[in-house]
Amino acid sequence: MRAIIASLICGLLFGFGLIVSGMSNPARVLNFLDFSANWDATLAFVMGGAILVAAPGMFWVRKRSKPLFANKFDIPTSKTIDAKLILGSAAFGIGWGISGFCLGPAVVAIASLQTDVLLFVGAMIVGMLAQHWLNANKANK
Repeated sequence: MRAIIASLICGLLFGFGLIVSGMSNPARVLNFLDFSANWDATLAFVMGGAILVAAPGMFWVRKRSKPLFANKFDIPTSKTIDAKLILGSAAFGIGWGISGFCLGPAVVAIASLQTDVLLFVGAMIVGMLAQHWLNANKANK
């Protein structure tokens, strides 16, 4: 139960940070990706601030033998760069560049009930389900 409460608090804090920084507004992200006259460097400052805050935490976490609310760390160990990773990264980047949304800000923006947000989140859920279905079928073969 402590892990669920800690996750909820972290998620709410993250969502609040996205709202305060304006990163739930896709126009901010699209203006960052557009190097024309409307270029907006805000996203770079948000990313830099996130790195400054997260770096000491990651240093501290790596010195621990186990997480606070779990029996072991669940950190990916694969260093393989394969087609699946490249295609997934490209799909994420293209989707982010076209819509201005990635997962976190899109979930936060659901509260706006804007059609573009709801369509994006719906498409994202369909993509997640398709990936899950494809991996399940692949494992059964």
